[in-house]
Amino acid sequence: MTMIETVSKTNLPEVLPLIRQYQAFYNVADISDEKNAAFFSQFNNASPLGCQFIAREHNEVVGFATVYFSFTSTITAKVAVLNDLYIQPHHRGKGIGRQLVDYCHQYAKDKGAARLQWVTAPDNEPAKRLYDSLNTTQSTWLFYAYN
Repeated sequence: MTMIETVSKTNLPEVLPLIRQYQAFYNVADISDEKNAAFFSQFNNASPLGCQFIAREHNEVVGFATVYFSFTSTITAKVAVLNDLYIQPHHRGKGIGRQLVDYCHQYAKDKGAARLQWVTAPDNEPAKRLYDSLNTTQSTWLFYAYN
């Protein structure tokens, strides 16, 4: 049975290896557990910035999701951004990702967000299969960033 819990100072060390795997998947050049611990420790149930959640099976952390809050002028509302979703490869296909997305969706609603939104890499086929199976709409917007 999968249990979902909020990341806290107590269990943050358990999720750091998965954050490292997630960043490696996205080819992050400079992965730092110290930076990750400092950064992700600011997101919790009491934070107005957002929250991080872990999925646990048989006392093992097998996945995580991070939700940040932002705003959008097009609907003049607060929105929740599912910025991170990662399930260990050998635990994929068991519904854990769907459980985390559903949990984050409910969290976003509870915190007054008008919607939960996210992006994924075009070649991330496992994620796309999950997202396409949900009752969601796919955007036609393009994502740009200054670095």
